[in-house]
Amino acid sequence: MRLLDIFLLSLSHVRKSRMRSWLTIVGVIIGVASVVAIISIGQGMKENVQQRLGGFGADIITVIPGYFRATGVHSEMHTDRSVSTSSSINLTDKDYRVIKQVPGVMYVNGLVSGKADLKYDNEKTVVSVTGVDTSVWRQMDNTGLDDGRYLQSGDSNSIVVGYNLAYGAFLQPITLNRPITIGGKNFRVVGILKQSGGLGGGSDTGIYMPAEIAREVITEKVASNQFTSMVIKATDASLVEYLKADIEQKLMSSRQVNPRTKDFTVIASALIREQMSGVTQTLSLFLSAIAAVSLLVGAIGIANTMFMSVMERTRQIGLLKAIGTSEREIMKLFLIESGIFGLVGGIIGVIFGAAISLLIPYLGIQALGFGGDMRATITAGTILFAIGFSVVIGILSGIIPARHAAKMRPVDAIRYDQ
Repeated sequence: MRLLDIFLLSLSHVRKSRMRSWLTIVGVIIGVASVVAIISIGQGMKENVQQRLGGFGADIITVIPGYFRATGVHSEMHTDRSVSTSSSINLTDKDYRVIKQVPGVMYVNGLVSGKADLKYDNEKTVVSVTGVDTSVWRQMDNTGLDDGRYLQSGDSNSIVVGYNLAYGAFLQPITLNRPITIGGKNFRVVGILKQSGGLGGGSDTGIYMPAEIAREVITEKVASNQFTSMVIKATDASLVEYLKADIEQKLMSSRQVNPRTKDFTVIASALIREQMSGVTQTLSLFLSAIAAVSLLVGAIGIANTMFMSVMERTRQIGLLKAIGTSEREIMKLFLIESGIFGLVGGIIGVIFGAAISLLIPYLGIQALGFGGDMRATITAGTILFAIGFSVVIGILSGIIPARHAAKMRPVDAIRYDQ
């Protein structure tokens, strides 16, 4: 029997049992749609995190007060066990000079960060203020300007504001040269940053001013020789890991501490990005595994339908074998039939899954803790994988019923009485 004849015979039986065939296919549709939607959401979530961490830069290292110590894990950022921290502001200009001397360091920006009261056009709010070193901030900023200019040496009452703060926080948008009162002092807006979409709002909701001025307006007390953090730009992104270790060693020697008494933490932005990507990938795989359970239920439905089909067509199988149809051809007959269930269910399931994914951005669901709306990304690879996987599941589900049919003796099959 030709392969085309076997295919047409299988297709005719699927059409003949239309209702049962569709009920079987519905199980596959639900499973495939779930897998496609969850994989797409996971991919979109991963891209969301990458975008929001992108502003940090792969060549950026940050030094913060306090030591985040973890045991039983490989990374310092995993602080779920034995956390030891200090919130005191203990980074000084001495540390600044030590870091600046480390080979491979291009720029060091000593930051003074805190909260301050802001008054603008009869409206009041509390904002995050970041005091920067105006001589290097421009070279280290990855956000870019939407309007105006960066801070310059000699600026004393000038500020640069984040995009969302400028255009979304007040009834009247903040524009260049508008007067703003921060911490009781009057300032003039000289620049507005582009929207960065940074983690936790990032630069979008902040205000930037010279570090020495920030010490005067923020509510936290920061001495004239202290910094709340330091941001370092490496000369080469590929050397960040070596540079991070070198900075840690130099600071421990300068501050006369050892690994057990260390009171600062050095963080490489690339490490944060890598770990966040790992978390989103693990979460995506976990959700996909849950969705795959529904696909497994669909596979059981196919197997059940195929067993029913074998029982109903026992005499037909006997007649086919009596006229010389081989066991191999009988196997193909039922495997093609189960494969059709998988193929049709896979195609329709992909359409439903894609529709769900396309609706995600319009539902206004927030991405998990990263800010911004959740979105889904459908790739050609996801579509091909889903259809291919459902066909394979369909064929595998039909193997046992097909073998059962192929092994029947013609005489017994013809005598079979339902």
